[in-house]
Amino acid sequence: MNYQLVPMDKSHLREVAELDKALFPRPWSQDSWESELYNTTVSLVVAETEEGHVLGYGVLGVILDEGCLEKIATRPEYQRQGIAQAILGSFLRYGQEHLAFLTLEVRDDNAPALALYEKNGFVEVGRRKNYYPEVHRDAILMTREFEGGET
Repeated sequence: MNYQLVPMDKSHLREVAELDKALFPRPWSQDSWESELYNTTVSLVVAETEEGHVLGYGVLGVILDEGCLEKIATRPEYQRQGIAQAILGSFLRYGQEHLAFLTLEVRDDNAPALALYEKNGFVEVGRRKNYYPEVHRDAILMTREFEGGET
């Protein structure tokens, strides 16, 4: 499958918002996505086809030398094809150069995401009980530390 990672722009907003709504119990509105485009502390990346269709997306927030992976998602029909790994890999390369650590929260029953993060060096550092009350699930807090990040 051919796709490329590109910075998210306004042309991606409708598809990203629809995908977010389909995948997450607390999706961001299209207006929220648009406001994030202008947030200088956030990096938004999409995996898009040659025709410009969104296959997946990722959101990384950065404050000083701390990163937080806010969202990573792939269309269900394209999961397990390396798209989430590619998006995460781009954030990890940035982290290696600029961050002391990168954190994230993942639902405790999301085995594919947990496996992806563990494979990429994230370790569990805590738990938020009933963080996802609409599905009665905990959030697992995970962190990946970087040795080469600027402080």
